[in-house]
Amino acid sequence: MPLPSPGNPIGTPFIELQSVDSTNKYAMGLINRYHLPDGQDEAQHGTSIFAHEQTSGKGQRGKNWLSEKDLNIALSILLNPYPLRVQDQFQLSVCIAVSVHEFFYKYAGDETSIKWPNDLYWRDRKAGGILIENVIGSGQSATCNWQWAIVGIGININQTVFPDDLSNAVSLKQITGKNYQPVELAKELCSLIEKNYQALIKGKFESHFNNYQTRLYKKDEKVKLKKDNRVFETTIKGVSETGQLITQHSIEERFDFGEVEWII
Repeated sequence: MPLPSPGNPIGTPFIELQSVDSTNKYAMGLINRYHLPDGQDEAQHGTSIFAHEQTSGKGQRGKNWLSEKDLNIALSILLNPYPLRVQDQFQLSVCIAVSVHEFFYKYAGDETSIKWPNDLYWRDRKAGGILIENVIGSGQSATCNWQWAIVGIGININQTVFPDDLSNAVSLKQITGKNYQPVELAKELCSLIEKNYQALIKGKFESHFNNYQTRLYKKDEKVKLKKDNRVFETTIKGVSETGQLITQHSIEERFDFGEVEWII
């Protein structure tokens, strides 16, 4: 199967939908169309899908991403990750997290941080999340196997009332007191991701990774984590280049994504 051409900058084309169940699901539909004889142009690197309303947005670990209509960014970006390899998935995650942080920091200021692995935080409150879904093929080449990455991004922009079970949510409007145009902000975000993605595929991961570590939520601070039935206090020391959370208490421990929960 031929690889898609990575010719378009991220944000081109920019598809604006009034309502959809999930922008990530819509993007996956484009990939599925790509495999059909009459659908060769459906999936293109750089395609970005913005929804004014998501009826069934997808979050990490199977959770729903809840967002009020017309108030926030619900965006999915379709990437052909070449020349990144399958084992470089965390590099892409870092690139996207740093880009989202850079975008939000511009408006919300220096209390913006990245909560491991890639949530957007302001103080101790969640302003956004990232969900990257990958299409991995079969074959000998680790580069060619990673055929597509769907980067889903949700950011709270103008919403000021959240469900009771989202007690730590925060929006840009709550922080600044201003109203914003979510579509225009989404296009601005696409441009930032394009800049940082181009640096990534040219071998500049170390710079992104250093930025990620600097902006890491609760770095060098004591936090409470939960693993299974064990709740423990530890200090966040950083993240490894393979994506493990590094903590220090009586001993150093490292955790993969999904192994521990934050107690905030």
